[in-house]
Amino acid sequence: MFRPLCCGAAALFLSPLAQAAQEALPLWELGAVGGVVSTPAYPGAARQSTRALALPFLIYRGKVVRADQSGINARLLNSDVLEADIGLAASLPARSNDVAARAGMPDLGTLLEFGPRLKVRLADPTPTTRLRLDLPLRAVMEMRGGVRHQGYTFEPKLVAEMRDPGGKWNADASAGVVFGDRRINAYFYEVRPAFATPERPAYDAAAGLMLTRVGIYGSRLVNADVRIFGFMRYESYAGAANRASSLMKRSTGASAGFGLAWTLRRSAQPAAGN
Repeated sequence: MFRPLCCGAAALFLSPLAQAAQEALPLWELGAVGGVVSTPAYPGAARQSTRALALPFLIYRGKVVRADQSGINARLLNSDVLEADIGLAASLPARSNDVAARAGMPDLGTLLEFGPRLKVRLADPTPTTRLRLDLPLRAVMEMRGGVRHQGYTFEPKLVAEMRDPGGKWNADASAGVVFGDRRINAYFYEVRPAFATPERPAYDAAAGLMLTRVGIYGSRLVNADVRIFGFMRYESYAGAANRASSLMKRSTGASAGFGLAWTLRRSAQPAAGN
């Protein structure tokens, strides 16, 4: 889920679906995934939003176009050290009347994020672990009564990947920060004079740090077609550029979720490469 600007719902649920031994992976897989997710309604919100979701998924492991644990992307560069791609992810909306701090303000619509990402392979401490640096720059588009550009985010983060050689389980741990330009920060934290109240004074948002985040997710293969997964994420808004906004209600936030993915069909043709 985009809240809080980490990844889309598709990427969240696709993330645990990979990685068995690479030579055994099919070119594509089609199935269904269901789970329960609890996240802040937006970064810094006092209200926690809990949803049950059921979605179809498609994994495609082409040489250029891929839909996998990283979301939907097009690889532009792939080497032993560097990988560059263009990624796509989506989020769920939030109704302002369900969040007391935003009552009477415009709803937060469905958000689509896309843009280039550079992944730098830093080290392989063991044959089954890898440390990398991700540098994604994303444009954010809102889908609510049309399409509106809502700014840009930049999320540098360190990622540690851990894989079972037999393909039974995998886990990733990450730590990073999220920066937003003035427009996306205003989307979440600005209060225009028309929406100001005694408890919610007018506020002009500024560009800068949105949050600092650490997280972990893992999954385990139950059988050839079924995988269970879960994730936890903690974030801090200390030092955020818009801590002074009355819409920033908390200094920390947490998210968690779990679910099950079921592969219904897969190709006989193997994937061409990693």
